[in-house]
Amino acid sequence: MPGEEFAPTPSQTVGPFYGYALPFPDGGAIAPAGHPDTVTVHGHVFDGAGEPVPDALLEIWQPAPDGTRSGAPGSLRRDPTTGGFAGRDGVSFTGFGRVATDAAGHYVIRTLPPGGVPYLSVCVFARGLLHHLFTRIYFPGSDLTGDRLLDAVGPERRSTLIAEQESERVYRFDVHLQGEKETVFLDFG
Repeated sequence: MPGEEFAPTPSQTVGPFYGYALPFPDGGAIAPAGHPDTVTVHGHVFDGAGEPVPDALLEIWQPAPDGTRSGAPGSLRRDPTTGGFAGRDGVSFTGFGRVATDAAGHYVIRTLPPGGVPYLSVCVFARGLLHHLFTRIYFPGSDLTGDRLLDAVGPERRSTLIAEQESERVYRFDVHLQGEKETVFLDFG
């Protein structure tokens, strides 16, 4: 009816449906197999009560070490012969990863250090969310001065965006969906 206003349709929660629909083999293998500069980022996704989320999904986007953002063409296109993904050949840098958490809420990605920026872009999907969440994983030791996002976040919350270095080329980054340790999430609304 002309002039009549309608309320928007309410959102539905995201998942859990990832176990069969979205993850793919080697989804966390962003770097070419055996590359000497590979870094490992791992961690857990926790809910507001501090319990692990066993069916969360993380998507990672990043530039290549030289700063280009093209990635491997077809990295999500199914290969009809092998059932794998055509762009996931173990040789090409893809710039994109998608990894599900395991029963303990743990995830692992293997990638190369991003060029031109000191972070990985992350999108988190989990049950109970009305919309997916965006955040960043900053690498410690990088020059973080002058980063507009970090500068906009209060010092007490900034650490939720910075990975903890556990050993050479191994970093831990936990995602807290709510609560006292809640990760800083970005609003692109």
